[in-house]
Amino acid sequence: MGEHLETVTLYRPTGPEELKLVKDSGFKRWPPRLPGQPFFYPVTNEQYAIEIASQWNVKDSGVGFVTRFYVKREFMDRYEIQTVGASHHSEWWVPDAELEELNDSIVGDIEVIGEYRAS
Repeated sequence: MGEHLETVTLYRPTGPEELKLVKDSGFKRWPPRLPGQPFFYPVTNEQYAIEIASQWNVKDSGVGFVTRFYVKREFMDRYEIQTVGASHHSEWWVPDAELEELNDSIVGDIEVIGEYRAS
C-alpha cells in the first residue's frame, strides 16, 4: 500500500505570460520570479484568486486565469497564512529562493480552473 500523501490546495491568479511559462513546463512548475518580486504569493481560496484574476490580471493584460495546484503539506507547513484585507484575502508568502523547492513539492499538475476577460 502506498503511503497517504497529505497535500494543501493552493490557488494562483495569473496572467497570460506567466501561464505560458507554466504550460512550457508541462503544467509542473512555476517560473522564477521577476526582478523586484521577492515572493511567490499563492492564495488559499478560489474566491480570492478569482477577484485578483478578474480585476487585476484583466486590467493589466486583458485576460486573467485562476490556477489550482496541490503541494505537500510538510512543505507548506513552513509558512504562516497571511491575511491581507478581508478575511478571505489569505495567502502564503514563499520567498523567491524557495520557489524551486515549492515546485519540487507540487503533487500532480497545475490546473487552469477559470478564465476571465474584459467584457
